[in-house]
Amino acid sequence: MIVEGTFWFGSGVVARWGIPAGGMLGACFMTAILQGFSTRQGRLSTTRLVLAGVALGALASSVTGILLYRANDSALRDLTFWTMGSLSGVRWREVEILAPFTLGSLALLMALSRPLNLMLLGEENAALMGCRVGWVKILCLLAVTFAVGPAVAFSGVIGFVGVIVPHLVRLVSGPDHRFLVPGSALLGAVLLVLSDTVARIIASPSDVPVGIITAALGAPVFIWLLMRRSDQEISS
Repeated sequence: MIVEGTFWFGSGVVARWGIPAGGMLGACFMTAILQGFSTRQGRLSTTRLVLAGVALGALASSVTGILLYRANDSALRDLTFWTMGSLSGVRWREVEILAPFTLGSLALLMALSRPLNLMLLGEENAALMGCRVGWVKILCLLAVTFAVGPAVAFSGVIGFVGVIVPHLVRLVSGPDHRFLVPGSALLGAVLLVLSDTVARIIASPSDVPVGIITAALGAPVFIWLLMRRSDQEISS
């Protein structure tokens, strides 16, 4: 009984939940550091958050570079695909594991739609209308952390989906987060599936990392969005 229980624990629970748990803990750790750097006198500064994120991202890239330098041929291939983002190793088992994290984070963000709408008026105005701005920011950070950490642990770094999709949805649905949050989740999933399909076709029978496709599609759209915003600011 003890041997069977130990075997079940070692090969079942740890094997099933070890990767997402590690991703979630790593994401929580980095988020805590980010919040510590960007919080001053009890207030979370968005500018400090972005700058600290860039610095910690560079630090994480250096650690990844060390791992790539020390890896053998097999591990080097896996790490290379992970840094470029790939869904080739994801099966229904991984989907079942990620579903609670993703759906829970999505439900939390949808529950925060009203305070997020209030924050569109400015943090001070939102606070005057009863919105607890600090708690809303923290809950949003936690929701993103719990959704992104385990997903990145399995699929690797897939860029530009979370950058361009919300802006595209906002052009259609407007800034109302009641529609923006679920719309972004749906369109992001559709874009990722289509990009993965293209990645599997263009170099068949080999698989191109899906992160390359999303970057090739997302970078021009991101530049167009920046130019469009600049034109609007100039005209206003």
